Amino acid sequence: MTDHVTHSLPAAPPVYPASPVHALIVVDVQRDAVEGDRAVPDAARLVDRTAELIARARAGGALVVHVQNDGQPGAGDEPGTPGWALHHAVTASATEHAIRKTRDDSFHGTPLRGLLTDAGVRALAVCGVMSEMCVQATARTALELGYRVVMPHDAHATHDIPAAPGISGVVPAAAVSRVAEWALGSDLEVVPHAADVSFTAPDAPAG
Repeated sequence: MTDHVTHSLPAAPPVYPASPVHALIVVDVQRDAVEGDRAVPDAARLVDRTAELIARARAGGALVVHVQNDGQPGAGDEPGTPGWALHHAVTASATEHAIRKTRDDSFHGTPLRGLLTDAGVRALAVCGVMSEMCVQATARTALELGYRVVMPHDAHATHDIPAAPGISGVVPAAAVSRVAEWALGSDLEVVPHAADVSFTAPDAPAG
C-alpha cells in the first residue's frame, strides 16, 4: 500500500499596515543599480520610495543601515568605481551607518547584527535591490534571527529574468519581486507602500 502525501501551498505573507519598526535596512541602492543603462526598471520610483523611508526613519529616531555591495572585478559595483557609490547620502550619526558586504546576505561577514543588537532593535524594514537576491537573503536571515520583518512592496526592485529556450519566456521584474516576497513565507509582513511603514526609536538594550 502506498502512502499518499498531501502538499499544501505555502502560506502567503500577510499584507496589512505594519506597526512601527525600529530600523531600516537599505540594501545595495548603488548607482549601478538605479542610474544609467543598467538600472532596474522604474528606478526613479525605487529611489523616491527608499528616500522617503530613509527620511521618515531618521525623523522617527530609528536606526538606518545602508548596505553597500562590493562587486567582483569588472562588475558594475566593483569597489572604487562610479557604479559602486551609494545613491543616497549617509548622514553620520549614532543612528545611521553604512556597511559593506561581499555576499547576498547583508548579515554575512558584516557588523549588521551587532548594530541591531546594540541599538535594541526588534523589528525592522528591508528595502532596496535586488528583490530575489540581496533583499530576500537579508530579510530571510533577519527572520531566522527572530526579528520582526516588514517589506514595503514598492520599495524593492529587480530586473526581468531573460527568456530561456525550453524553460520560459521573459519573467517580468514585477513578477520576480512578488515571488521574492512570497518565498519568504507568512512570517514576513508585506505592506503595499513605503508610506505604510512607520518608525520609532528602539528601546534601550538591556544591560
